[in-house]
Amino acid sequence: MPTNTNSNKNSPMPSLGIINFQQGGHKFQLSRYAPAEDAAFFVRHYWVVKWDLAGKEPYTQHVIPNPCVNLVVELGKTAIYGPGKEKYGHHLEGQGSVFGVKFKPGGFYPFVQENVSSMLNNPLCIGDVFNTDPRFLEAQVFSHSDDGRNVNLVESMIRSKLPAQDEQVTLVNQIVDYVYGQPEITKVDAICEHFQMNIRTLQRLFDQYVGVSPKWVIKIARIQSAAETTDGKDTHNWAKLSMDLGYHDQSHFIKDFKSILGQTPEEYALAKRAK
Repeated sequence: MPTNTNSNKNSPMPSLGIINFQQGGHKFQLSRYAPAEDAAFFVRHYWVVKWDLAGKEPYTQHVIPNPCVNLVVELGKTAIYGPGKEKYGHHLEGQGSVFGVKFKPGGFYPFVQENVSSMLNNPLCIGDVFNTDPRFLEAQVFSHSDDGRNVNLVESMIRSKLPAQDEQVTLVNQIVDYVYGQPEITKVDAICEHFQMNIRTLQRLFDQYVGVSPKWVIKIARIQSAAETTDGKDTHNWAKLSMDLGYHDQSHFIKDFKSILGQTPEEYALAKRAK
């Protein structure tokens, strides 16, 4: 039986880039399930979003992009999506659900052996990777509401094409974890120094396995930290927050924040309070 990684109802679920998650959580239900041991080298978790807004106003949930590939099973939209560069929104209306597989950073590359950067704005058909017709998979997944059954179904599909473990995937995850664990990191040189790696080697590694540059991962880690800090407070000291994140000036922080979220930090905070 798949393990629900959100089984502790008394603990707040980590947002993992979901904007205003505590507010949005009233509009939908999000569950995450741990992969089996053999798939865990490649897969971070399986996720399921369900909503019932029948007779209610539609809702758009925004998500900050992250350096992961997602296999998404959704009626008429099933595909494998590479990392994005800007926040994206999912429109929730009526009743519905989506099933997804979040691969670890670099974890999808061994399945295709092609640069993940080629997937930017260019989703892959699951049939090209797993020999499964997307409409058939949708019919199987949405014929019932048993999450565990769907985890086993999709995991079996992935297992049928499971590649050999690639040590570069381990290295990529160590680098990404290092960046996210220290949002005050501001330059790619700091990564190169810590991992004793040439900058061009690092850039090629990320282009091939992750699909986005290490510079972008640094930026998105800092902005996600800023957004989560903003979500958790009613008053804000933007100058202090920008300094805590390693920015030398507040204007640079505001520019980066707006480039990802489409709003300045102050606009973002005001919109959150207005909901």
